[in-house]
Amino acid sequence: MTLGYFVANPHGFFLPIIAISALIDSINPCAISVLFLTITFLFSLGKDRKFVLLSGGSYIFAIALIYTLIGLGALKALTFLSVPNIMAKVGASILIIYSLIGLINEFFPSFPIKLKIPESTHETLAKVIHKGSIPAFFFLGALVALFEFPCTGGPYLFVLTLLHDYENFWRGFWYLIMYNIVFVLPLILILAFAVNKVMIEKIDRLRRLETKKARVILLLVLILIGIFMFLL
Repeated sequence: MTLGYFVANPHGFFLPIIAISALIDSINPCAISVLFLTITFLFSLGKDRKFVLLSGGSYIFAIALIYTLIGLGALKALTFLSVPNIMAKVGASILIIYSLIGLINEFFPSFPIKLKIPESTHETLAKVIHKGSIPAFFFLGALVALFEFPCTGGPYLFVLTLLHDYENFWRGFWYLIMYNIVFVLPLILILAFAVNKVMIEKIDRLRRLETKKARVILLLVLILIGIFMFLL
């Protein structure tokens, strides 16, 4: 397929670009770390697997719900305000800047702009975890989604601008649902395996093996996607 094909058939690249963006966005250290803390904390309290699954599921559902609502609100606002159809290029610019900042963070940790949840919020999240109830974990997921979106929402903003330029609201709605299913899929898989106390230790070790090289590759992929959008 040539670049001309994608220009003439813009819908042809929606699914792979949205899926790749969501998958990269889903490898979210904060959301994953908080889930691990939640599961470990509940096991330390002697909670059974059913309660852990319900609590973790409540946490994951809240993240997916808040992210979907944020996306729908942004998409509706762009449509209502009749923003010109150049937002995909704006989104591509945001994606490239976001990825460049991420690369700078990898090589220069002292760089003042960080793509992560501010440390000032950690105490609040810890207090909610220690409530130890299913509604508290739903609230925890909502907080994580709200706190992390301004810092790590670059790929999501890019997808929203893409949908604004090339789709109507309701088709965009289903793409957002798909994006957020992929976005929380790693959390669902972690929860499914981590209810086994032996497995949670093994998964946690794998999580800690995340390397700078892997993060750099993912950020470079996002930059390439952003550049690709400018060529359309």
